[in-house]
Amino acid sequence: MTDGLNRVNSIVRTGARVQIGAMKRAIPLVSLLVLAACEPLSIYYRPGVTVAKLETDRTACEVSALRDVPVNKELRERPPILIPGETFCNAAGACVTRPDRWVSGGFYTIDTNRELRLRVTDQCMAKKGYQPVSIPRCEGAVAQSAPAGRTTVLPRLDTNSCAILNRDGTWQIVTTR
Repeated sequence: MTDGLNRVNSIVRTGARVQIGAMKRAIPLVSLLVLAACEPLSIYYRPGVTVAKLETDRTACEVSALRDVPVNKELRERPPILIPGETFCNAAGACVTRPDRWVSGGFYTIDTNRELRLRVTDQCMAKKGYQPVSIPRCEGAVAQSAPAGRTTVLPRLDTNSCAILNRDGTWQIVTTR
């Protein structure tokens, strides 16, 4: 039952390899989520503007940029992957070796116009008086002591300004003294 290439050992080895691969892909995702909680808030900024106006202006600029610089998807291929050979032996000591083999690395698409479209969006927002800013995240004590809420009008920023990301995806800019 355990000898030969198409027996239980082959299935178990492949299954274990698939599980390990899934775990390796899940670990970076969890790491990204943890890091996202520490990342600064990057937004377009113009003091005194309402967040609703900011969102309306940003959407208009993104739509305009998409119209001027449309999506241009290209299909790309990842390099092939070498799967090392394996040796399987039965209880009697007879062994069979599976040779190394190459498998496809898979395909993916890329939008070759993405970076240009982002620059066009930035230019549009600049014409409307906005500038891109990164506001650091508030430290734990500051975030806990601030009253719950969200920013509705962009305040003046200074070196003591920081941002709190709310659970619902909104954010609050606070200035500590």
